[in-house]
Amino acid sequence: MNKVTIVGSINVDNIMHIKKLPQPGETIAMSEFSKAAGGKGANQAVASSRAKNETIFVGRVGDDDNGRFMLEQFKENGINVDHVAITPNQQTGQAYILLQETGQNSIIIQHGANFDVTAEDVRNAKSQIEDSDFVIAQFETPIEATIEAFKIAREAGKITILNPAPARTDIPEELLELTDLITPNETEAESITGIKVDSEESMKKSSEIFHQMGIKGVIITIGERGSYVSYEDIEEIVPAFKVKAVDTTAAGDTFLGALSSELKPDLSNLRDSVIYASKSSSFTVQKLGAFPSIPTREVVEEALKEKNNE
Repeated sequence: MNKVTIVGSINVDNIMHIKKLPQPGETIAMSEFSKAAGGKGANQAVASSRAKNETIFVGRVGDDDNGRFMLEQFKENGINVDHVAITPNQQTGQAYILLQETGQNSIIIQHGANFDVTAEDVRNAKSQIEDSDFVIAQFETPIEATIEAFKIAREAGKITILNPAPARTDIPEELLELTDLITPNETEAESITGIKVDSEESMKKSSEIFHQMGIKGVIITIGERGSYVSYEDIEEIVPAFKVKAVDTTAAGDTFLGALSSELKPDLSNLRDSVIYASKSSSFTVQKLGAFPSIPTREVVEEALKEKNNE
């Protein structure tokens, strides 16, 4: 287990349960509506903490009931919120999730206070970042804050992990140069490298471009097939664990938070860490909601033990 600082988003998820996505002009009924704590950064933090990492969060909420709810959720999960600021006269971030019967989802984000996170917020957490083993960020908060966090981490000799989601094409070279490990899915990898990820050969070519950017480790997540891992002499697909998906919300975030609990600072055990992270996310997709579905270390370790004994 490690000490991890996460710079990221905090959302309340509004989940609309539907049979399938509506066609243009079509009106459909929900079978159910539910709310849950979420946000890519927040999900990653909960996964990190439940995997027994010491977890610090840098982010913002609004001065509303949702913000107070999210702060309480963080505290209940053992996450350090000393650097979660409150933006006056602003709403806490929200996500509107269209959850289909298949378990697939489509998400609309209202950024709210997430877009108020500043480089100054990050500098206020400088000592925590310098004392961390890993610093993690995504793209649901301003990129300037992420660059500042990665600068502090790099100067302190700490490992930076970039989850380039949601996909974007305008990523500053400076940020990529400060990234040690990148974890895109197929769409996100294509948006950065220009290579359509549809085969193992294309995954290798995409990874080579990331390495040319100065990024040491690459994990391209490929859904139910698993993850393509590229680091030093490792070039392979690590298969996913086969389960029946109910809700894929937070699966990738669980993967990343769990991964950070297993990784060594030199990334030498990257493949084994991916196996642990894959097992963690396999639990997440079997339950509804983000926070409620993220497993603890005890659950994951017991499942892996049973798998090894088969």
